[in-house]
Amino acid sequence: MGRKVQAIRGMNDILPGQSSVWQYLEKTVAQVVSGYGYQQIRFPIVEHTELFKRGVGETTDIVEKEMYTFDDRNGESLTLRPEGTASCVRAADQAGLLFNQTQRLWYVGPMFRYERPQKGRYRQFHQIGVESFGMATPDIDAELIILSARLWKKLGLLEHVELQLNTIGVAAARESFKAALVEYLTQYKDQLDEDSQRRLSTNPLRILDSKDENTQKVLVNAPSLEDFIDEESQAHFDRLQAILKANDVPFVINNKLVRGLDYYGKTVFEWVTSHLGAQATVCAGGRYDGLVEQLGGKATPAVGFAMGVERLVLLLETLELIPSEAKDTTDVFMVSFGDAAELQSFVVAESLRNAGQNWTVLRHCGGGNFKNQMKKADKSGARFTLIIGDSEVEEGVVQIKDMQTGEQTSCTNADLVGNLLEKLNG
Repeated sequence: MGRKVQAIRGMNDILPGQSSVWQYLEKTVAQVVSGYGYQQIRFPIVEHTELFKRGVGETTDIVEKEMYTFDDRNGESLTLRPEGTASCVRAADQAGLLFNQTQRLWYVGPMFRYERPQKGRYRQFHQIGVESFGMATPDIDAELIILSARLWKKLGLLEHVELQLNTIGVAAARESFKAALVEYLTQYKDQLDEDSQRRLSTNPLRILDSKDENTQKVLVNAPSLEDFIDEESQAHFDRLQAILKANDVPFVINNKLVRGLDYYGKTVFEWVTSHLGAQATVCAGGRYDGLVEQLGGKATPAVGFAMGVERLVLLLETLELIPSEAKDTTDVFMVSFGDAAELQSFVVAESLRNAGQNWTVLRHCGGGNFKNQMKKADKSGARFTLIIGDSEVEEGVVQIKDMQTGEQTSCTNADLVGNLLEKLNG
């Protein structure tokens, strides 16, 4: 016997018992975003490496350490997508959807980063992204945040997450702040953690959200980004806050929130929770007005967010917020014995599926005596078991066994749908 081939570490199977929860989450997202006029877009999982180097930023951790990059047979450098925004911009611009237009788009699918697998963080993970293009005003920033709040409410998560907001201004304001920050931190370089020392020359803004205690102590007296914010960005941010307050969406201002990708400017936000151990981000985004032009398109304002599916599923499970109807359930299990009864069970099963009630009807297949079939009916978790033998075929009836009470009744084929509806709704 050959050696068993295992899944790659950090790339997980989503098994039948779990997939129903994923479907519930994805279906709920689709309902919410479509209510705001967002349309789904799908793009490849492999892109030219240049897309992410130019879009995400060459000095980000993603590009420096975490991308799955390889050369194809023609020697072209390709990368499994580490995030969705750059791909969404590429796809929408290539299709001519962006210039002088407004678009509201969303997507869902796998992303890939080569990092140490840990709880809620994997090498193949899944994201849902929501992006809007062509609108520069703060009302669309607010709409996206209000949309996300509606999603949390629908999932039962609203009281378990906190919205953190910040503005990081335009590029010129960030450059001025960056210079002041580097000048200050260079004096204390020896007290910074190893990652922050490296970021001092590559991506100094990321030092602000370092989890290292000593680094955070050094940052207490560091220059503050809010002192460098330009008037236009501040006015944009003030209007965003006013709209959120008018819509009863609570938030906290986090002046150290910067986001880790190069393309962000002005509004940045995160939804965080304390229910997954250390404070964990379940959704994050912001404005990225320069990205379309950076990737070769015409200048187009844009704002969006992404959420991690694994992390959200984990949060829903931790808080026991998955409704029973979102779990795999069998409504009716069908047992038959005898050739004529087997044929009749097919007819009855299809009549139930045709009834338009979205019932899950599971027919026993593979033979076996009556006793073994009933054992499988018990294991199925079905609410009802329908039993058909030769005598039932002759009489045109079905035996209905209520698996909760053990009660068994007889019903004509013609009355079966109405009978089951009455029992299920009773």
